[in-house]
Amino acid sequence: MKPKHIVALVVALVFIGVAAFTLVDNKIDYSDFQNAQHTGKRAQISGTWVKEKGAHYDAKANQFTFVMKDHKGIEMPVSYSGMKPNNFEMAPSVVCVGKVEGGTFAVTDIQTKCPSRYEGSGKMQTSPSENAAPQSDQPTSSSMY
Repeated sequence: MKPKHIVALVVALVFIGVAAFTLVDNKIDYSDFQNAQHTGKRAQISGTWVKEKGAHYDAKANQFTFVMKDHKGIEMPVSYSGMKPNNFEMAPSVVCVGKVEGGTFAVTDIQTKCPSRYEGSGKMQTSPSENAAPQSDQPTSSSMY
């Protein structure tokens, strides 16, 4: 083999090795708070906002904080550098991606499940007064298009 071919092969192998390491290192596991805290790796955790503990957005710091409960019932404070998602209060569940740091889930991404997705399925709870209201095909003045 010529020296040029050997150098090209070595460069290609190094590139493949770096690419493989990067993919493995940036892998996001679906997890819960206990496992995410134990591993110390980035994790994607699904849960619900603990409404009784409130939520706070600090506009000066552009920091949104709230308490989330995972599917195992473990609660943890969540800190997000960014604005509160628009439909946060109405969302039946929240999915966050981040790392547990010092007892807080520091997230880089928040996704909320859209409650309108479940309106026709009977999964959303409505108040008795809403159930008793007559249904009409005519739009009302408060309807949004």
